[in-house]
Amino acid sequence: MAPADNDRVVSTLPEGLWSQPQPTGVPDFGSDAEEVQRLRLPASMRYRFTPGKAMTRYLEGLKEKKFLGERCPVTGDVYIPPRGMSPVVGLPTTEQVEVGPKGSIASFCVVHIGFGEKAPPTPFVSALVLLDGAAVSTYGTLLEVPIEDVRIGMRVEPVWVPDEELTYSAENVTHWRPIDEPDVAPETLKGHF
Repeated sequence: MAPADNDRVVSTLPEGLWSQPQPTGVPDFGSDAEEVQRLRLPASMRYRFTPGKAMTRYLEGLKEKKFLGERCPVTGDVYIPPRGMSPVVGLPTTEQVEVGPKGSIASFCVVHIGFGEKAPPTPFVSALVLLDGAAVSTYGTLLEVPIEDVRIGMRVEPVWVPDEELTYSAENVTHWRPIDEPDVAPETLKGHF
């Protein structure tokens, strides 16, 4: 392992641990084969998710309009959603910490391609929100602000579904919206993606 430019440890896989098959080329179907221009088919994926203890606490918090993370016992950083261990030092995280609900835009992009039934009309802003007290950002859609006014450091708050619709899901936050607080300095957001 060698330190990277940003002082984080970067690991590499040992030689021979990972291999990828060599491409064999494209089969020749002859000159009278018709090229496929576009193909649209419905697709879906069904899966079951069984959360562990840390994720269960996080999802229970979302049902109560709370963001619950866990603190690293060495660095003191709070990770959300929690995974039950620190991703930096590999030790169990046992202290639960409520963060947010306000946060700051750490990064964003303007989306011009619609997707999904619940996606807002395009263009819209997709953002990484660093919740107050958290070490890593959470993803969300930023609405209720003109796209040209969005900026790194902008202060935001979550917009929740109505109380009767709350469940154990990150979809309890419909979107984020700006609040009337001064921006945070963009430099303070570096490394919190």
